[in-house]
Amino acid sequence: MTMYSPLRHIPSIFLKRRPIQLTYFVTRKCNARCPWCFYLRSTDGIGAAGNGETLTLDEVRKVSRSLGPLLWVAFSGGEVFLHDELVETSAIFHDQNRPPVMLFPTNGLLPEVIRDQTERILRRCPKSVIVVKVSVDGIGADHDALRQTPGGFDKAMETHRLLGQLLERYPNFELGVNTVFCSQNQDKMDEIIDFIAGLDARGTHTISVIRGNLRDESYKKIDVEKYRNVMDRLQRNLRNGTSPVHRFPGARLKAAQDILQRRLIYRTLAAGRRLVPCYSGRLNLVLTETGEVYPCEILTTGFGNVRDHDHDVARLLRSERARAVLEPIADGACHCTHECHFIMNILFNPRLYPALFREYLNVCGARPGRAVSGAGTASCPPKSRTDS
Repeated sequence: MTMYSPLRHIPSIFLKRRPIQLTYFVTRKCNARCPWCFYLRSTDGIGAAGNGETLTLDEVRKVSRSLGPLLWVAFSGGEVFLHDELVETSAIFHDQNRPPVMLFPTNGLLPEVIRDQTERILRRCPKSVIVVKVSVDGIGADHDALRQTPGGFDKAMETHRLLGQLLERYPNFELGVNTVFCSQNQDKMDEIIDFIAGLDARGTHTISVIRGNLRDESYKKIDVEKYRNVMDRLQRNLRNGTSPVHRFPGARLKAAQDILQRRLIYRTLAAGRRLVPCYSGRLNLVLTETGEVYPCEILTTGFGNVRDHDHDVARLLRSERARAVLEPIADGACHCTHECHFIMNILFNPRLYPALFREYLNVCGARPGRAVSGAGTASCPPKSRTDS
């Protein structure tokens, strides 16, 4: 079956006139108590603006139709697999927006539910790469303590095992792990990386820097040089071919982008300012479960609610309020380390292509594929507020 192609979005490299990446916070429900979750317990921002009724499927269909073709859709929350209509919602975006990639981060606390829902999505959305990222922020009791979920690590591992069984049956499925880099686990990153690399169903391992307006800011007191050590190790693994790359076409380019992204994030953390243009609100968009629209999940000021614009995102983005929100972003008034947005800021910025091409050459030995049940070959695939 022919998959949706990302090539239709090449014009956005030069004409950044409409969003092609959507992060949709489908639910505020969550069965974990992660202290760094800025969506559920932030001091301000979109996590604090949760009033109103959840969008109905009919409303989601209207919003989706107004967006046009999308490059990728990232579902977020809350725990996305607690959303009662996740399969139906995924199908709407698959059919109407034709995204080459759809991303589903999960805390892994509902193994059978997550496996069953994922398989239903895979069957219903065969033309998109379906990526599921299981969150692992420590090993054993460390993970449970960080996420304040007793038994959470064992459930996440069971979820990963069950999802691994789907890899051979569904070529459009990618399984990965995401780790939040914070002050509480930054000294155990080598242990975490080694553990993830040893899993039977190997996939990509992303490490996301903690972000957002948290009630307990101590989790954000990270050592930038410790992040650099992680960056260097992941870079070496990709360059020497020991780290699995994504399964989808263009995986080598995405691996190169991963390396450049982590380097830019390190430099941004060290400098404390934005170093490359940000396309939030122009190429990236955030939609909450109540219809509020933001240029970025970090910002506290949004464009407005789709319900006030007949569920037409294009009309909303033409409003005076939207123009006022976009202006400071274009002027460089903010900076962050949001990995999902860095993807767009790199892949759609021609000035970064020389550096991207150099990394592409450096990772040309990386091997796509996957190890299932200890087969020993490399694996591959490409957020839940900090999962990206």
